Amino acid sequence: MGAINPIEQNLNNVKKLINSTGVSVGRASNSVSLVAVSKQHSLEAITQVFNAGHKVFGENRVQEALTKFPGIKEAHTNLELHLIGPLQTNKVRDAVNLFDVIETLDRPKLAKEIAREIDRTGRKIDLLIQVNTGEEAQKSGVLPSNFDGFFKYCCEDLNLPVKGLMCIPPVDEEPAMHFALLAEMSRRNGLFCLSMGMSADFETAIRMGATHVRIGTAIFGERKTVD
Repeated sequence: MGAINPIEQNLNNVKKLINSTGVSVGRASNSVSLVAVSKQHSLEAITQVFNAGHKVFGENRVQEALTKFPGIKEAHTNLELHLIGPLQTNKVRDAVNLFDVIETLDRPKLAKEIAREIDRTGRKIDLLIQVNTGEEAQKSGVLPSNFDGFFKYCCEDLNLPVKGLMCIPPVDEEPAMHFALLAEMSRRNGLFCLSMGMSADFETAIRMGATHVRIGTAIFGERKTVD
């Protein structure tokens, strides 16, 4: 038996920590889904993770994902791909065609374009609304004060398949209060998918109710620059 490669070892370590953290707060061992964030990492590294048995990946940019995932998705229909970065309206057609989950729905114009493309193609995808819990001007996401109206527009006016919420807390603030806010918004609106927590804070996110954690560096190592 050959030696396990570093990426596979990292993956195993992360999965063990996810499970143990969940169990420590009374959650089932399979209640948290790991989204392996492969942005700025090679197809070779992605393949290593996939061959180790992991099937859920996240990418930030549509264009980068288009250079890596169409072939592997065609060959492996059980691979699930999440868009976790901002989506421009002119990339909606490609995004709906390639991704299984779009986690960054955050404005009416984008919602309308996604609805139009879903209607045109009949493709079934899941959507998460990104909430700008820190109300940061430079960050994407609907403001908490605007959420209720936007959620109603997406679900009632456009009939979009909104399954849950996503957030990225400010780097200089305690993430727990942002995770708590997102969890409360989720409960209030009957949503069951909470994408929150990354390599530095996913244990806190799991304790606060995360159903999906987005982890890249702890699995793949430091990001490589992609031209």
